[in-house]
Amino acid sequence: MTPTITAFANSPDRGQGLARDMRIRWALEEVGQAYEVRLLSFAEMKEPAHLTLHPFGQIPTYEEGDLALFETGAITFHIAERHAGLLPRDAEGRARAIAWMFAALNTVEPLIVEREAASYMERDKPWHEHRLPMMEDRIRTRLDQLSARLGEAKWLNGAFSTGDLMMVSVLLRLKASSDMLAEFPNLSAYVARGEARPAYKRAFAAQLEVFEASSEG
Repeated sequence: MTPTITAFANSPDRGQGLARDMRIRWALEEVGQAYEVRLLSFAEMKEPAHLTLHPFGQIPTYEEGDLALFETGAITFHIAERHAGLLPRDAEGRARAIAWMFAALNTVEPLIVEREAASYMERDKPWHEHRLPMMEDRIRTRLDQLSARLGEAKWLNGAFSTGDLMMVSVLLRLKASSDMLAEFPNLSAYVARGEARPAYKRAFAAQLEVFEASSEG
């Protein structure tokens, strides 16, 4: 059965590949699973029909038969479990890949999103110029730790896995909004390897096509 995901009809990331449906598109492309996309306006995301799929009125969602999922981590994990290619075959390797997926979402991404939110919600507040360096220091601490762990390795856990897919996706948010990632050459190269994967390129092109169509309209 072909799954259906939801995405922005008019993405606020302006075609940069940062909207979170990109992570699901990428995962599906990695495992060779065809999928359909239902585009939603911001108003439609808050309507009852969508709230039954995503109680917080966001995207993406994932529908496959009677199964409906929300949250990119849960959806990506489901895809990785159902299809070969995103999780190692051995139990310990799988557990480590899953741990890196959770690390991306729970340890690295919140700090990056906090900085993003402050940049457009607090930049006119008197405390912003004092708070920004503190937020950036916390991000640099995490990047330094991640950089030390990655070292000269190509991926976080041997072969490319769902942990790398999620970590690269998170770091791309920082790359788009800051020069901090460039301070860590091995992490910049790591992200570039993710962007160079054919599956990533296909997912990016598919998401960009939606943005270009909405811009023309």
